[in-house]
Amino acid sequence: VQLQASGGGLVQAGGSLRLSCAASGRSFSAYAMGWFRQAPGKEREFVAVTNWRAGGTYYADSVRGRFAISSDNAKNTVYLQMNSLKVEDTALYYCAAGRSALTVESDYDYWGQGTQVTVSS
Repeated sequence: VQLQASGGGLVQAGGSLRLSCAASGRSFSAYAMGWFRQAPGKEREFVAVTNWRAGGTYYADSVRGRFAISSDNAKNTVYLQMNSLKVEDTALYYCAAGRSALTVESDYDYWGQGTQVTVSS
């Protein structure tokens, strides 16, 4: 089972990035797919989640209205479109999968390796 996150990079404040998380090794159709992030010196925090089959979404207050999570079932890939990026969005972003997961990190069973997002002022 693998989750491969990609799409991170360096962007100026106000810019946009799109992260991708490609899933392989099993069917994730019954799973929730989430994004978390960890900034230097801080704990990992929830960012967004989508239910692969139903397509519902939920966001952390800090990113609601700026980030959008979506999925492409045919490609087994989940995306995180990040707009109006702020310096405080700088972090290592992880994708994760869990059967009954929402915002709690321990509810996720599988994790990707992380992709770095750096927002400069």
